[in-house]
Amino acid sequence: MQSSELRRHCERRLSALDRERTTWLAHWRELSDNILPRRGSFLGPAARARGGKLNNKLLDSTAMLAARTLASGLMAGLTSPARPWFRLGLGSPAVSAVPEVRAWLDDVQGRMFRVFARSNLYNALAVAYEELAVFGTAALVVTEDAKEIVRAYPLTAGEYWLAASERGSVNTLYRTFGMTTFQLVERFGRGAVSTLVRERYDRGQWDHEVEVVNAIEPNEEVHESGGFARHKHDMAYRSVWYEKGAPNNQGDESLLDVGGFEEFPALCPRWHLAGNDVYGRSPGMDALPDAKSLQRMQLRFAETLDKMVSPPMVASPSLRGAAVASTPSAVTYVADLEGAGFRPAYQINPPLAEFTAAIRERQQAVRAAFHADLFLMATQLEEVRTATEVAERRAEKLVMLGPVLERLHDDLLEPLIGRVFQIMARNGHIP
Repeated sequence: MQSSELRRHCERRLSALDRERTTWLAHWRELSDNILPRRGSFLGPAARARGGKLNNKLLDSTAMLAARTLASGLMAGLTSPARPWFRLGLGSPAVSAVPEVRAWLDDVQGRMFRVFARSNLYNALAVAYEELAVFGTAALVVTEDAKEIVRAYPLTAGEYWLAASERGSVNTLYRTFGMTTFQLVERFGRGAVSTLVRERYDRGQWDHEVEVVNAIEPNEEVHESGGFARHKHDMAYRSVWYEKGAPNNQGDESLLDVGGFEEFPALCPRWHLAGNDVYGRSPGMDALPDAKSLQRMQLRFAETLDKMVSPPMVASPSLRGAAVASTPSAVTYVADLEGAGFRPAYQINPPLAEFTAAIRERQQAVRAAFHADLFLMATQLEEVRTATEVAERRAEKLVMLGPVLERLHDDLLEPLIGRVFQIMARNGHIP
């Protein structure tokens, strides 16, 4: 496929994927506004103020903190860097039990844990769990790295598009993100970038940001040649890079780069799937009605307290234009003490106890939607328990999330371990 034809193919498919994702995007934006305002990319990298205050709509942080608790619980329960969270084996348990085979598996397992620890994989997983809890879908791209062997790039909702195979597993990822002029030239070379980017680079405008598209999808032109020595254009998955909206630079060569992967490099876990949906449903979607109600209730509660502490006042017309003070110990001088009153327009006596109880009930509903009560079970115990009981309770809370954990095993953990193993094998790090 020629470069111009390949670019047109990617642009057409991106448009189709964007139409499919439109309804999800509106839902994600609402989740971002009310639960996780610092996540989500909905206006493009150039239009979003990276350092701006993004939580203006939040008056109650219960949902945000509950999502953080769920993400931390998943991190500690599934992929804690403080303990061995997976064990390698072969298809045959009998062969895995052979002492020499077990020794080799343990050696490889130790090497993989060291690669996980020295790379940014754990940091990327923490981001993915938070995205998963709120948006229902997470995505991170795991690539080879000359310095750390592997490198992970977590994505946020709104900057990527997904498509699935007939088996329901994600096999296509399109993403858009900003790269500076210097980053583009550094990665792809001065001759590959568009004329406009090259001119900016020559003028020293290195930090101007350009929107770039990366398309990763099955390669329909793949040639099965076996082994690890296939050309990058003949790999099972194709990776295409181009500047979004940039004109052709050299004839029909309108692409920054065309590469490939032996395995699908993107890990895209989904919390819960309905039918043949590509994107998942989340606890954040369950908690959204209560989270929005909390914002409104906190606003009304604050207004009620304001009216109690600083109520609207009425005064005699003779005080118009006069200096009137309402601070403690202040004195307002009037000529007629009887006719020139300065008093509250009305007195309110709100049921503060009932109001507080209603807010507390909503907050508990939000925490329950995020399963925060499961992960904070130890801190909620009224008396000291034995270590055995605490361990059993920890195992019990993971059982409560059984279906979700099975999906994470299928969508995230097993592909991650397989991807890291294959990268290490190709680079000579597996004995």
